[in-house]
Amino acid sequence: MHALDIFQQHPTTFSFEFFPPKTPESAENLYEAIRQLESFQPHFVSVTYGAGGSTRELTNDLVVRIKETTSLNPIPHLTCVCHKEEEIHAILRRYAEAGVSNILALGGDAPNGADYNKSDDDFQHAADLVKFIRRFNESGSHPNKKGFGIGVAGFPEGHPGTPNRLREMDYLKQKVDEGADYIVTQLFFENRDFLDFRDRCELAGISLPIIAGIMPAASLKGMNRMAELAAGARFPARLMRSLQRCGDDTEAMTQVGIHHASEQCHDLLENKVRGIHFYTLNRSDATRQIFRSLGISSTQ
Repeated sequence: MHALDIFQQHPTTFSFEFFPPKTPESAENLYEAIRQLESFQPHFVSVTYGAGGSTRELTNDLVVRIKETTSLNPIPHLTCVCHKEEEIHAILRRYAEAGVSNILALGGDAPNGADYNKSDDDFQHAADLVKFIRRFNESGSHPNKKGFGIGVAGFPEGHPGTPNRLREMDYLKQKVDEGADYIVTQLFFENRDFLDFRDRCELAGISLPIIAGIMPAASLKGMNRMAELAAGARFPARLMRSLQRCGDDTEAMTQVGIHHASEQCHDLLENKVRGIHFYTLNRSDATRQIFRSLGISSTQ
């Protein structure tokens, strides 16, 4: 289902994010998580894309497998990094032929340890990628007359590469003006950051649905890893104190993270959030517990 239709039918959406497995064991864990979370009937699930397209084929294969073997609506990530126009066009054609309805268009992270020159990319910014996908839509190459629904990223705590918050909002507005249909935010742990971001979007003339990205913290070590993946994240002192009190009790740490994320979700729903997107790390237990705390058995 196209993103515009999803948001028209549902005042609040719930969705999950997965990443492509790289080993048989991780694949087994992922498909078990998908099986368990499918019963919640999320409005969509997204599939990540490695730096420099390092998991490009894995992403493509997982998206098509989800589309063909489950009832889920997969949304693949697509990035600018290390891509030429003909490569992106070929990927879009494959997704269109598979009946994939939406894309999340991202700038992407530079590959680690590679001789990478960003100037070699045909798409310098996410707005360029959004514009290209919109032109693909206008060409009539997608079986849906609306083409792909196009999502873009938002950064409630600020984009790590753009310290100037005013300029950051200008860049987001460019993505919107080029044809974006919705915004999915980076993870955050303070709802006031998200609510302020939403207000600033309104001031900038951005009226698209904004989906909040939520990831339960599981440990202090895991929080450090989150910050690296997100290129920065602010952790509330109260959350850190709670995790420290757990000592070496990993189960207690997990429950602290679930409790904090549940409180975030309750507050977001009270503040009329348009959607909540769970970064699952390919595991289902924490997300299922949060859903139960919200009184959600199914989104349909």
